[in-house]
Amino acid sequence: MAFERVCGLSEVPEDGALRVELADIDVAVVRFEGDVYAIQDVCSHAEVPLSEGDVEEFGGAPTIECWLHGSCFDLRTGEPTNLPATEPVDVYPVRVDGEDVYVDTHADGTRPLASADDRAAN
Repeated sequence: MAFERVCGLSEVPEDGALRVELADIDVAVVRFEGDVYAIQDVCSHAEVPLSEGDVEEFGGAPTIECWLHGSCFDLRTGEPTNLPATEPVDVYPVRVDGEDVYVDTHADGTRPLASADDRAAN
């Protein structure tokens, strides 16, 4: 993994997002209920920044909503949770070390949800 520092934790609003422009990709660093996520900062439906949308729970999942047409994307997997978007966006591993937020944009861009068997084992 190739984590790089992208911002300070205090720069990311609680239940909100911060757009971070990296050399090869724009990432939305998102805080929701104390957790930090990193997601590709572009809606797969309309190609507008997701970081400008609302962060909320939708259908039991932490999501970010595209402000233009209302599609929500699961912050854990990048999967759209409602129409009009049908294609997922990339998500990236995040590490918080004190005040520093690190993101690995060299990961494959997907993070599958744990299966029920995986959760039961923990």
